[in-house]
Amino acid sequence: MNTLRPEFTDANTRFGLDLFKQVVQQDAGKNAFISPVNVSIALAITTNGAKGDTQQAMLQALETADATLDQMNTDYAALQALLQREEVSVTLSIANSLWLAQGAPLNADFQQRVQQAFNTQVTELDFDDPGASGTINAWASDATNGKIPQVIGEIQPGTVLLIVSAIYFQGAWERPFTVESTQDLPFTLADGSQKQVATMYQSGRFSYLKGGNFQAVQLPYVGDAMYMTVMLPDEGTTASQLAEGLTSETWRELPMQFTSKEGKLFLPRFKLEYGVSLSDSLKQLGMDIAFDANRADFSGMRPIPPNVFISNVRHASFVEVNESGTEAAAATVVEMGVTSMQPADESFTMTVDRPFVVAIVDRQTNSPIFLGIVAAP
Repeated sequence: MNTLRPEFTDANTRFGLDLFKQVVQQDAGKNAFISPVNVSIALAITTNGAKGDTQQAMLQALETADATLDQMNTDYAALQALLQREEVSVTLSIANSLWLAQGAPLNADFQQRVQQAFNTQVTELDFDDPGASGTINAWASDATNGKIPQVIGEIQPGTVLLIVSAIYFQGAWERPFTVESTQDLPFTLADGSQKQVATMYQSGRFSYLKGGNFQAVQLPYVGDAMYMTVMLPDEGTTASQLAEGLTSETWRELPMQFTSKEGKLFLPRFKLEYGVSLSDSLKQLGMDIAFDANRADFSGMRPIPPNVFISNVRHASFVEVNESGTEAAAATVVEMGVTSMQPADESFTMTVDRPFVVAIVDRQTNSPIFLGIVAAP
């Protein structure tokens, strides 16, 4: 079994946090929820078909420029193997697929690489068939336990390849909230208005942190291999500002700053469905050449011209948090087209009654599997 290199997990976290910040800027003041790991896997598969400057730009954006393509594939294979689990109370599954337009050639080396490293299912499909998108959506729905029923609409003319990665998570709280303690409480939105939301309550010992401009708790899932971090900005600080301050360095140090403390937690139940095009965000991170029909080089995918380029990267996600636990899913589609501080000693009370940052984290790698801002539960 391949060993997961710490420098790779750090790099993957850097990419995830940078992407999250771009998405938060794009949807400022609104709900936002992504799976950075899911996006990076889809892009890593795509990178296997890139050559020259395009490949280098994609590796750079993924923070893996110092690694060879083989090393990157080995790292992602190890990450997927480590993250996936199928237990009674905690499930995390990852599935990858590549959908090829009927009659479009594919390089054998590219196909072998993505099948070996990412366990990618490769299927040839008639993109002119009106039911083609339904076939792909059915695959994504099955891979996400029905939580992402649609990842693509109508397949656009000129599309020769669709790379789809899906992730699904279900986790029961180590210490569930009681339904009887849930009550409607006011939640202040970014514009200052209020709405009543069903708010869960729990008291006892928590893994708690009081930072410079926020307070946070870690809520473990059964088995303690994964947990949710809820970060509540102080009055005068927005959730977006809190997200902007997250770096790979602060993220690496964050878990060590939590201490066990008695307290009371009021946390809204929430359910979000989110969809976003990541194309502009990825261009901002340095991947613009891959989207340029005149400059992109994906000759590693196809043995004959015309060369392909990334026409769009779409991301869809789902999360539901309630008294018993969390269910979350995400899917990323890469469309390839052709040219045509110390906490206080006393107990705490954390009332999550305004927009906050949430993350679902793998404890061993400290990887943020999902990241979001809940602006309106």
